[in-house]
Amino acid sequence: MTGKLGIFPAAGGLGGSTLTHLLQRVPATELVLITRKPENLSKEQAAGATIRKGDFDDVQSLEHAFDGISTLNLISYPSFQHSHRFKVHKAAIDAALKSGVTHIHYSSLAFAGDGNPDTKAHVMLAHLDTERYLAQLHDRNPLFTYSIIRQGLYSESFPIYTAFFDVEAPSCEIRIPHDGSGPGLAWAKRDELGEATANLIAQHARDPASFPYVNKNVLLSGPRTWSLGETVDALSRVLRRPVSIHQVPVEEYIKQPRVHAGLGGEHLAPRWATAYDGIRAGECAVATPTLARILGREPESFETTIGHILSK
Repeated sequence: MTGKLGIFPAAGGLGGSTLTHLLQRVPATELVLITRKPENLSKEQAAGATIRKGDFDDVQSLEHAFDGISTLNLISYPSFQHSHRFKVHKAAIDAALKSGVTHIHYSSLAFAGDGNPDTKAHVMLAHLDTERYLAQLHDRNPLFTYSIIRQGLYSESFPIYTAFFDVEAPSCEIRIPHDGSGPGLAWAKRDELGEATANLIAQHARDPASFPYVNKNVLLSGPRTWSLGETVDALSRVLRRPVSIHQVPVEEYIKQPRVHAGLGGEHLAPRWATAYDGIRAGECAVATPTLARILGREPESFETTIGHILSK
């Protein structure tokens, strides 16, 4: 490697998982970890990693955060809003290039399928803008390269697609603007997505010339698709109680208090409801063997993952 490997943000669910697995593949001394709370990475710092403070919402904090890094894993801003999310992505990318980063692994999302440039889901819009921006930067300067890692929908995120299902006090009825039929979702365990991402980053670091996803998309999806109806049937089996979908109009869905609480406000609910349009259009129903191949084993099944969650 001509420079170090960076992860930003090096915290949270996907970032933390990627970091854990990457530390098993490359020396900590080769890593630069950028996070809002550097104090939370004291163990990694003691192992030899460089820890820096950086915040998507504080552009000045990113001015030198990426110095010395040649390859960056950029993980998306934790929001499904469109304009602000892309704005902070762009600022981080610009700061990275200014610091000399030559390759970005961007952790995108599996809405829009495998390489599709269009979506019906508001949650995917900023991702698509970011993907296009990275491609434009490469067109302007071919020495800069990128890889788009479209992360499968987390198995652990099933509550947000089931009207913010309460795992502590499970309801018998899920009221969503969808009848539960296919096309479905290719659920994937979040830690396995982090592991596969770490494998890709390490593979690229070892031999960039042979890396198969330079200036390309790679979809990390689960091994099979589950319709929302099948998803809820799995909940029923794990909980050992009947749970069913009741299709309601969007107007009724967005009035539910649990939806407001889960999204952080009633005004966001209509935008989130477009996720069901994307699901209905089959955007999340692309299952490929890529995740299994990169892991070197079959991924954990959705039902197994939620069984661990609901048995706690």
